[in-house]
Amino acid sequence: MMKLYTGKDYSRFSSIFVCQKQGSFFYLVAFMLLIFSCQTKVELEKYQVLESLRINQLGFFTNQKKIAIWVSEEEEKEFWIVDTDNKDLILKGKTSLNPSSTFSGKKVQIIDFSSLNKAGKYEIIIPLIGKSYPFEIKKSIFENLGKASLKAFYYQRASTPIDSIYAGKWSRSSSHPDTNVSIHSSAADSYRPVGYKIDGSKGWYDAGDYNKYVVNSGITLGTLMSLYEDYPHYFQELTLNIPESQDRIPDILNEIQWNLDWMIGMQDPSDGGVYHKLTTAKFEGFVQPIDATHERFVVQKSTAAALDFAAVMAQAHRIFKTYSPQNSEWYLKAAEKAWHWAEKNPTAIYDQNSLNERFAPPVTTGAYGDKSLDDERVWAASELFIATHNLDYWKVVEGSNLDFILPTWSKVKWLGYYSLLRHSQNLSNTSPIWIDHVKLQMQQAADEIVKESRKTAFLNPMETQRSNFVWGSNAVAANQGILLIQAFKLFGEPSYLEGAFDNLDYLLGRNSTGYSYATGFGAKTPQFPHHRLIAGRESLGPIPGFLVGGPNPGKQDKVMYSSSFPDETYVDDLESYASNEIAINWNAAFAYLVNALQAIETE
Repeated sequence: MMKLYTGKDYSRFSSIFVCQKQGSFFYLVAFMLLIFSCQTKVELEKYQVLESLRINQLGFFTNQKKIAIWVSEEEEKEFWIVDTDNKDLILKGKTSLNPSSTFSGKKVQIIDFSSLNKAGKYEIIIPLIGKSYPFEIKKSIFENLGKASLKAFYYQRASTPIDSIYAGKWSRSSSHPDTNVSIHSSAADSYRPVGYKIDGSKGWYDAGDYNKYVVNSGITLGTLMSLYEDYPHYFQELTLNIPESQDRIPDILNEIQWNLDWMIGMQDPSDGGVYHKLTTAKFEGFVQPIDATHERFVVQKSTAAALDFAAVMAQAHRIFKTYSPQNSEWYLKAAEKAWHWAEKNPTAIYDQNSLNERFAPPVTTGAYGDKSLDDERVWAASELFIATHNLDYWKVVEGSNLDFILPTWSKVKWLGYYSLLRHSQNLSNTSPIWIDHVKLQMQQAADEIVKESRKTAFLNPMETQRSNFVWGSNAVAANQGILLIQAFKLFGEPSYLEGAFDNLDYLLGRNSTGYSYATGFGAKTPQFPHHRLIAGRESLGPIPGFLVGGPNPGKQDKVMYSSSFPDETYVDDLESYASNEIAINWNAAFAYLVNALQAIETE
């Protein structure tokens, strides 16, 4: 039960009012002034932040469902919503016990204040107990976060200075020119022998380290280009303050172009194969990039890299056709060449342990090894079919398994299906029945997680399965949000959009740790992410806009965690690469979720 609150009982004044001459402007004004002058004030400074009160620490759109969760064994309590600018009590309600408990068995109560739709800055008060972190309600609430989630990729650029004009205090010198990258013995052939030098410049550092990986760039670029395709009008006006911001190309595409340019250099022009990664033999120490000077190599060509490359370049072909027709055609030729190489080399699996038994120097950086490549083949065939309408590609797609699998770097089939659904009206050679089956799979997956989310403690899709809490679990939450937005675009079901908001609420604080997992956004955010770009510069604080990995019960880093429950195994520690690292694929999914929700509200 909630009510907007004026703070006083005015019945004793009513007789005074009605006894005056009806319609008297003077007395009407006097009465209204009396009401406003008697508005209840709340002494916010008397209350301490209640850590157990979990809320999206940024805020909400005016017309959005608004939920907070109180982790508490208390009985149901009254709550207040207070305007922090004038300390007025705006709304009163009562918490309600959620019958579902957390994974750790803690009881929770729901605070629903969805009826509050007035723009402003607020805090939740539980009288005599404590208050929430502050939050806002406004139409553009996620705009700055959306920009920062995309600007994060600029900070990850290799081969260029990061200038203070664009980066402020996080500026740095140019590093890793990568214009003389060595061919590793695993990648050598008669055309490019061991030690042969190639140009592998540009691109993004993959994660907290300084290497560049084609496979992980695949899902990253696929996600970002899909974001642009879904909301092109929104990105026509979105400025990120990057060096290319003054040209005619949307900034999101300029940033994507930086990594595309690197990926093109990872293709061997002699046969179309694609090197798996550009890397040092082992991870650099925790130093600034300019001090990370060990020799860099490209290693073995792999089928996974070739297929991911083909998918990305085919998608880039259609997206850049308007802005750069010459590059667009170049991308398509590169995509088809990579596809043909993969068809001739379907079992070129990247197995780093096996590679190190046969080649030197041994390579111990991120493997991104994937032994199951049917999904990469479907994704590449989907994007190439959209680009060319060649039925040879359609035959690969049509014969694939349609079961829904949430995208990750090693499971990319549904990136292709998303694209096919996005362009289905322009694909006359497809089977309408097949397309309907894909839609049904998406709808069933969306229905299931929305239904199950209502049974969880924090009321979000992320909590529906313990298995969601893996390395990079926050990207699971973001990718679930993408599924729900795709389903909303197709079917218009409001509960899908609501579920996407629920997972964004989860990422921004409505969760079992109370952290907003986005650096620089919220009151309780990661201060020590596993990110070499801030090595030795911790006093500057973390670069804003990065999504950290999140709870991971695997605890592969052996850092001390305070809990072993799946949704609580997070620690804000520089050494915690298992829960507190950043990565471009996680940020791409996060950028999609945040920017898509803001675009939907804006448009």
